[in-house]
Amino acid sequence: MAANELWVLLADDDMDDCLLFKQALEELPLSTRLSIVNDGDQLMKLLEKNSSQLPHVLFLDLNMPRKNGFECLVEIKRNDKLEALPAILYSTSGEQSVIDLLYENGAHYFIRKPFDFLEIKRLIHYSLTLITRETGLQRNKNSFVLS
Repeated sequence: MAANELWVLLADDDMDDCLLFKQALEELPLSTRLSIVNDGDQLMKLLEKNSSQLPHVLFLDLNMPRKNGFECLVEIKRNDKLEALPAILYSTSGEQSVIDLLYENGAHYFIRKPFDFLEIKRLIHYSLTLITRETGLQRNKNSFVLS
């Protein structure tokens, strides 16, 4: 992996969403490497295997089989080797109580999955820009939901 290359990990069971994410990422003016897993069990196995060199950011779908995104988030944030991994949760649902729970459990940001390709591309770019500029300060709840 090149020194300035961002390693992006996507955990999503929807193949169409994975393809759109990959295409959007390829069109961004950033050097990235994308890894994709399709369920929560695969995600946790990959992270545990690579705990000494974590991805720069995790995009985590909330609704996945075997282990959902919330369960994975809790497990990641309770693991000393994984807790620093920035996790951006995303879902087609935008229920406020769920969003609040994600914030309280350590997610960096929440994105409601857009249906428009240009909007997907914009939100991925925006979130990657925010993650690369972060200095480890406490996340602000007012800017938790990216839109």
